[in-house]
Amino acid sequence: MRMTLQFLGATEEVTGSCHLLSVDHEHLLLDCGLIQGGKADELRNHDPFAFNPESISAVVLSHAHIDHSGRLPLLVKSGFDGPIYTHKATAELCAIMLKDAAMLQTRDTERVNKKRAKHDLDPLAPLFTVEDAEQAIKQFVPLEYGEVTRVIPHVDICLSDAGHILGSALVELWLGEGKSQKKVVFSGDLGRAGMPILRNPTLVDTADLVLMESTYGNRFHRSWTETLAELKAIFAKTVNESQGNILLPAFSVGRAQELLYLFHLYAKEWDLGRWKICLDSPMAIEATRVYVNNYPLMDEDFKRFTRQHPGQHPLLSNVEFIQTTEESMALNDVHKGLIIIAGSGMCNGGRIRSHLEHNLWRPECDVIICGYQAIGTPGRTLVDGAKELTIHGNSIKVAAKLHTVGGLSAHADQAELLRWYRHFEGQPPLILIHGEPEAQRGLVEVINQEPKTKPQATAIATHGDKLDLTALPKLAWKPA
Repeated sequence: MRMTLQFLGATEEVTGSCHLLSVDHEHLLLDCGLIQGGKADELRNHDPFAFNPESISAVVLSHAHIDHSGRLPLLVKSGFDGPIYTHKATAELCAIMLKDAAMLQTRDTERVNKKRAKHDLDPLAPLFTVEDAEQAIKQFVPLEYGEVTRVIPHVDICLSDAGHILGSALVELWLGEGKSQKKVVFSGDLGRAGMPILRNPTLVDTADLVLMESTYGNRFHRSWTETLAELKAIFAKTVNESQGNILLPAFSVGRAQELLYLFHLYAKEWDLGRWKICLDSPMAIEATRVYVNNYPLMDEDFKRFTRQHPGQHPLLSNVEFIQTTEESMALNDVHKGLIIIAGSGMCNGGRIRSHLEHNLWRPECDVIICGYQAIGTPGRTLVDGAKELTIHGNSIKVAAKLHTVGGLSAHADQAELLRWYRHFEGQPPLILIHGEPEAQRGLVEVINQEPKTKPQATAIATHGDKLDLTALPKLAWKPA
């Protein structure tokens, strides 16, 4: 039986997750995500797939974030008509996120076409439409954690909680039958132990091969205690010294809900009663409702709190939902006393752009960066110390105080990645995906220093690499 695995996305970069598993004549995709970053990176989303979409039998999706799910409508548009297996909460979130992504594609294309028309250039078509997204959503097959499912002939999967966002899953795959069977574990995006709302990432005992994300492979996050103290200090200083607003660019799924929970728990301690807290993102608002409706997936502390305080849901208690564009624009006329949580997390779209345009140049305002910023994004530009930022064609001076709170990251850091991998028995071969080269090299160096838990083999996936799975536990690479 022929079994191969080819790496076609999130190789030596963080976004665009996509991996092609072939067993005999059947083909399965692990994730199908959008590439995010600068304009040159995003243009790669328009490149043809490295495979025939009509040949794909099924997709297994780890979670709803767009860099893992965002090209599914394009895959469907290109001829894929098979099932998309994922956790049921991910299916609910994707029903929101994929349609939103399609509307953004259409809007951005319309903007580009206006410029092209001035130069007598033919109009471009969007990458995919809302209709493509709706068709993709129809092809979702929702699963529960712990449910073993046959997805193509000779391939069974089981999803377990990855602790990254609601519904996020690490995937165990059993390939083949009998003595020749191989087990591959795909981490998806791993979360962190002890984070609010979500349960800890599941530990897996056995594998013949581990595919592990490495976003923060060379970094250590602040402890949760230190992170809370850092946030408290930011708010205390801002209350006492500033007469401005606080902006929090936040991913609509995961980070936004985490912030709402923290603002509820620490409302008195952080003196948040002086502020009006606004969630300015229709998608984040819809996602919050999905979180509210999936109460059983939360961690024990969250469930205990809601039992002890009936009628006071911790994600809804002290926030104002900003739905319409007019309501959002009105916030720009308020010069102090606002905490605005708005998408997108990397400042490359969404309503946060408008709020940055109106507040970034004001030294009395604060911007809190609380998530990963991909190379080429405006958020990364701010973190790297830019003095100006171009927004809607205007150059905006960076005068607001910038705070980077890494402890809020939903990704495991180096220590947490090592802890998750070292739970596997027998140190199975390890391939790093979903990380920038510097982070991956740092992780490889550290993981190979401990003889007792050193992997049988370690590799960093590069684009197009193809692995012969029948040769495991050795890593047998073949050119694409």
